[in-house]
Amino acid sequence: MTRQYASLQERVELRTLENGLRVCYLPKEGFGKTFALLATDFGSVDSSFTLEGQRYDTPAGVAHFLEHKMFEDKDGNALQKFARTGASPNAFTSHVMTAYHFSCTDRFAENLEILLKFVFTPYFTEENVAKERGIIAQEIGMMDDTPGWQAMVGVYEGLYRAHPVRVSIAGSVESIARITPETLYTCHRAFYSPRNMALVVCGTADFDEVCRMAAQFSPQDAPAIGERHYGARREAVSELLVTRRMPVSRPQFLVGFKDVPLAPDESRLRRAITGELALRILCGDTAPLYAELYESHLIGRDFDTEYTLIPEGAAAILGGESRDPAAVREALERAVSRLAHEGVEDGLFRRMKKALYGLYLRVLDVPEAYARQQAAALFAGEQYPDFAALFDTVGPDDVQAMFARWARRDRCTMSVVEPK
Repeated sequence: MTRQYASLQERVELRTLENGLRVCYLPKEGFGKTFALLATDFGSVDSSFTLEGQRYDTPAGVAHFLEHKMFEDKDGNALQKFARTGASPNAFTSHVMTAYHFSCTDRFAENLEILLKFVFTPYFTEENVAKERGIIAQEIGMMDDTPGWQAMVGVYEGLYRAHPVRVSIAGSVESIARITPETLYTCHRAFYSPRNMALVVCGTADFDEVCRMAAQFSPQDAPAIGERHYGARREAVSELLVTRRMPVSRPQFLVGFKDVPLAPDESRLRRAITGELALRILCGDTAPLYAELYESHLIGRDFDTEYTLIPEGAAAILGGESRDPAAVREALERAVSRLAHEGVEDGLFRRMKKALYGLYLRVLDVPEAYARQQAAALFAGEQYPDFAALFDTVGPDDVQAMFARWARRDRCTMSVVEPK
């Protein structure tokens, strides 16, 4: 199937293989590199699930651990194979996705074969799992010593009482000590089923050949996908304030506004557009409130915003360094309340919407970002270039309704890392 986006001058080639694997080609004629990403709809929050009638509550950090171990093959390490072809490989684990990718200027078919083979062919032993524990423990130690990361973990602790997003993506030294080869094989069987995955290629390639190789090197059958469990939900935040102490020169903070989860038939892409637009209006780097707080020396250039969507949850998160995080939180809450009651001034809305549209457009020229966004869209039953039409459907009333959801006192939390 081919989808044309004339206004964007983009084309998307799509095919679902017999085993359920979604294959997508985003042609970019004239680009020097081709980027390929193989992703599974499985992230750090998917630690509890039922598979083949049996309930599994796996240790925190298992998705990230599995990402590390997938590069190991019986006949060597996939990273070494990529090095011989001159490709640049990598992988990442987020709350909701694990992905393996490479970019190359030539020998694309050879690199794609390496990618497909190692992701679909797990190889875990007691010895290589024990070795990886030490490596990941060091990574966890570095994350534990990073104030920004600790602020992020803290804001999720404040937002949710039981959701697994409360736990750091990599888990803890204690939790990864309980991960065994059997745990990894179970998670691979539960979530690395072809029908739970997507292959996205952005650049210059032969789509029919990509599909042929994907069919050849992925499993012929598509095992059942694990049924996930995320705990009980409630509307209010878990804690109004979460505080940590670390050796920092100035406090680092994140304010979180808890939003409602996606409705079953709601567009994930449209919700993301609405959330990001609301954040730009509230305190984006060209918003009036941002200028006010910056001129008062309450925030700096590191201040950032993010609208995040997770299974059974959504939140707007803002923060950075500040000499007085409580004053920033108070200003944000006042602004949210005002916008919820008065709405958004028309000129400000149009300006921020146009700026956000430009950011979405820019992604189309960055193969790595485009492929990642397309994979996330595919898992939601959408296409990333659909954003062009969806922007036209988002109006001031949608943003005001979102502010109204954030405006309740029990919908706001703050995570602060204070000087030790």
